[in-house]
Amino acid sequence: MKTIHEISSNFPLPRNMKKLVLCLFLLGGILNANAQSSERKWNMGVMFGINVYAGDLGNSTTNFTSDVFRQNPSVGLTFSRYINRSFDVSLNGSFGSWGYYKDDITIFKGNMLHGNLNLKYKFNNGYLLSETSKIAPYAFVGGGATKFTGSRINSGYDYPVVAGLGASLYISNALSIFYQGTFGYMGTAHNNPQTNNGIAATGNDQFMLHMVGVGMSLGRGRDADKDGINDKKDKCPNTPLKTVVDEDGCPLDKDGDGVEDSKDKCPDLFGLASTNGCPDSDKDGIADIEDQCPNEAGTFELNGCPDADEDGIIDSKDKCPNIFGILAMNGCPDKDNDGVTDADDLCPDLPGTSQTQGCPDSDKDGIHDGIDKCPNSPGTSEHFGCPDTDKDGIFDDLDRCINLVGVPENQGCPEIKKETKQLFEKALQGIQFETGKAKIKSVSFPILNAIVKVMKENPTYVLFIGGHTDNIGEDEMNMTLSQDRATEVSKYLITHGVDPLRVNAKGYGETSPVDTNDSVNGRTRNRRVEFKVEFLQ
Repeated sequence: MKTIHEISSNFPLPRNMKKLVLCLFLLGGILNANAQSSERKWNMGVMFGINVYAGDLGNSTTNFTSDVFRQNPSVGLTFSRYINRSFDVSLNGSFGSWGYYKDDITIFKGNMLHGNLNLKYKFNNGYLLSETSKIAPYAFVGGGATKFTGSRINSGYDYPVVAGLGASLYISNALSIFYQGTFGYMGTAHNNPQTNNGIAATGNDQFMLHMVGVGMSLGRGRDADKDGINDKKDKCPNTPLKTVVDEDGCPLDKDGDGVEDSKDKCPDLFGLASTNGCPDSDKDGIADIEDQCPNEAGTFELNGCPDADEDGIIDSKDKCPNIFGILAMNGCPDKDNDGVTDADDLCPDLPGTSQTQGCPDSDKDGIHDGIDKCPNSPGTSEHFGCPDTDKDGIFDDLDRCINLVGVPENQGCPEIKKETKQLFEKALQGIQFETGKAKIKSVSFPILNAIVKVMKENPTYVLFIGGHTDNIGEDEMNMTLSQDRATEVSKYLITHGVDPLRVNAKGYGETSPVDTNDSVNGRTRNRRVEFKVEFLQ
């Protein structure tokens, strides 16, 4: 090629490209890197190529002649950082010669140091191509800074806008080769008219970097459980620390029984998870190595030996092997634990004594509780174990008031005076209320005052007041009315000095008639207040 002036600066190509590429392949294998991803976020590469001119003087963008390759070589480095599956950010730097040649004449030439920062859009993002695609095309856009030097070029800086296309071919998990075309648009022209036959610099220059290179994705990738197996290959990604794993990252299990060796008490014998990896021939949940009866299903408590009645006594030592028993009775049952076996116990569910054939005798009177009508008070056999507590000649089995001297006519309770009975009889109809209400009429006060006097004179009396109605009206209403009337009577007595604990009031509504409700007289009799006396013991 003819030149007007001798070129002041040349950029030499590497002398042994094959050795350099081989070293890069070996370095990629040592780093054990994988394709750049969310787990391996960094990628670095070296680039080789040519840097061609496009501008007001002409366009060498597609000029791939030997002269261009010889005179415009460039080398560079690239670094990229993963952002997400669609985008990376990339930093590129290159250095080489740059010029324009026409008709075998060098119009201008110098050196160009260039760097740019760009945003890369990846087509292998899962939308257009698979993220694991071997071929990974991309596009990018960004900006940079360029320094020009040389006697035949306007030295200085420019700040081009850059854009371009590229594609990577992943050779292995560690290594890729790529082509990247970078177009830069600059703000000024850079040929020097003083050294280039007076050709003035006009317009805006552009350049095109055609680069091929070798890239490496750095890092070992994510290994959450620290077992040495990358999470993408780890079929058991959450194994505990220090667990010995196989090539799939799962706990080692030599005998294939599903229990990892670190937890397998019998790592060379196929066993069960329930017995920590050891065999269990009789399926009783106890490993054969710990089972004293390995061929008969047994219990943990008895070291694997059988216990048919499940009483905790092995069958060979159980006198009642099919009946649940206790050790003290040699395996025979004694449900009430009274020392008498159930077979000999007349009261097998109640603790007793051997003298009463296993039946209880709470009051120790020689009559067991089963036939003792007074089991907590020593008595006589003639009265079924009952005494005469109040010494009134009526034994407690017949005495309704065992602590009060009474009469036979009132079942051992004190006799109620005739006058009191007559008073209560008079009160049946003598206590009157306003119609449909619980308000007591004043005509009833003399009777109530008499009842107050009786209660004060007889401190052992407990008075039960029952309110009753006829069947006129709703059942629920009558029940409420009867309760309210009985309550009003009790309130009257209490406010006149009767102990509240000795008065009980209950309404029965129309449920307990003493006469027919089909007549006026009958309904009148049914509307009543009854008094019954019990005794404080």
